[in-house]
Amino acid sequence: MSLIPISSLSQGTYIDENALQPAQVNTYWNWQDVHRADQYLYHLEGLRDRNSTSEERAQFIRNEFAKLGLRAATQNYTFTASSGPLSGVNAYAIMASPRTPSSEAMVISATWRSEVGQEPYNLRGISTVLALAAFFKNYSLWAKDIIFVIGDGYLDGMQAWLNAYHGTIPPNLETGLLEYTSGVIWTALNIDYSGHSFSHLGIFFEGLNGRLPNQDLINSVRFISHYTGGVPFIVYDHLEPNEFPDRWQTTSILANAPDFIRQSPQLQDFEYRAKNIARHINYQARGKPSGAHGLYHKFRIDAITYMLIVESALRTTNNLLERLHASFFFYLLTTPGTFMKIGKFLPSAVLVSAAMMISGLGDWVNAGWLHEAVTESDGEKTEAGRSSKWRMRRRPLLRPIFTVLGTHVMGLLAFSFMRSPFFVENQSVRVAPFRLLLKSFNLCLASIIISITSLLNFSLAAMLAITLAVPLITLTYSFLAWGWLFLLDEVKQAIWNWEVLGIWFAPFICIVYGPLVTQAGVVALQP
Repeated sequence: MSLIPISSLSQGTYIDENALQPAQVNTYWNWQDVHRADQYLYHLEGLRDRNSTSEERAQFIRNEFAKLGLRAATQNYTFTASSGPLSGVNAYAIMASPRTPSSEAMVISATWRSEVGQEPYNLRGISTVLALAAFFKNYSLWAKDIIFVIGDGYLDGMQAWLNAYHGTIPPNLETGLLEYTSGVIWTALNIDYSGHSFSHLGIFFEGLNGRLPNQDLINSVRFISHYTGGVPFIVYDHLEPNEFPDRWQTTSILANAPDFIRQSPQLQDFEYRAKNIARHINYQARGKPSGAHGLYHKFRIDAITYMLIVESALRTTNNLLERLHASFFFYLLTTPGTFMKIGKFLPSAVLVSAAMMISGLGDWVNAGWLHEAVTESDGEKTEAGRSSKWRMRRRPLLRPIFTVLGTHVMGLLAFSFMRSPFFVENQSVRVAPFRLLLKSFNLCLASIIISITSLLNFSLAAMLAITLAVPLITLTYSFLAWGWLFLLDEVKQAIWNWEVLGIWFAPFICIVYGPLVTQAGVVALQP
């Protein structure tokens, strides 16, 4: 896995869908539209400064959409979570396509709060959406409806709107049906622009539970950024080493290394790619989206978060005749212009999984045979007067199977139950040891989970391979299974993510990862 950032394993990005034709149109967004966005920003800053309520903010945005002649409405919602109720009000508007019967749609969205940059509020992003609505209204070239959504909060507002739009309202969400709807949403562009100026265009693309958008959408925005906007395109907010060498060398992990190491282009490139991959794994393995765009992926909507260059990007997706499908859905974006196919990074997790499976099957074979010495008294005299033989023994499966199932259902309570006399080691040499059978089941089950997870969420599978494979084979560390419960802030956030957003990181840790490590602890307790 440590070899993944090597540049020779990556290849250049390219666009598979010919219908997109990015950066092939003339754009008309000008300084007059920027001034309009500044005027909207002035009013939004007033709402922020007087600490306006969610209802007041949503009503202002709804009225501004309505002034443009769009069908506009608000949506009240309340999530019920263990940490308490969470309420808000969204505002949205729909601009009907003049050329189609409203059977397809695109979304431009922004959220009130931002987690990118130093400003906590995404006021520039919201003002840009409002200005874009006024700008797009003047053109009749749209082949799909355009939906403008301003979500309250950070993720909860957009989650409530998407659930209501698609009619998948969970039990813990109180909201009514949307007053206005459109057709099937194909693509979505989320704008997160919390500052007042920018030098680079950063892309965020991870979705809920490790989902990724079709790579053609990212590649199209990169082409547009380079050829139409003339803005440097970066992954997340990571600057490339050759852009600001002095800043890079002060923040590099090699800052204290000798000059010939610190200034090595190969090592700088390796570190840059490793940072991008580590950031990607941090989002994907935890199942947390890197922006509000990540909420769209569960509804098969390709979406990303970025800043500006919206007009050309939207006209690019407007060209689509069908959903994006030709490019990759499983990839690692190592640099803005290079990526790794699934066939190159997947073996790193699968090989660890295969090693665990082989080790587990080896323990299964060893459990069925006993190697014991044979002397002259046994009537099997050899030249040396002593020999050995293999003897078959029973492999009772009830106890290890019950242990595996019990730990996945009961968690820590199962660990105490496994120490009861019911699981005392049977000393008969003709019965396989419980410890060896349980270890076999544990390794094989861990291997299956890593293999399956690697197809759905490679980052999570890689983390499991690192935190399960070597420890489960060489030593036990049960405290890692449940020690995270002492990180109260992380636990609270994980539970909120599960109850509101449906991120399965918390139940996965409790029901899958924790019991696997607990089973390893039971193995260690056996004599």
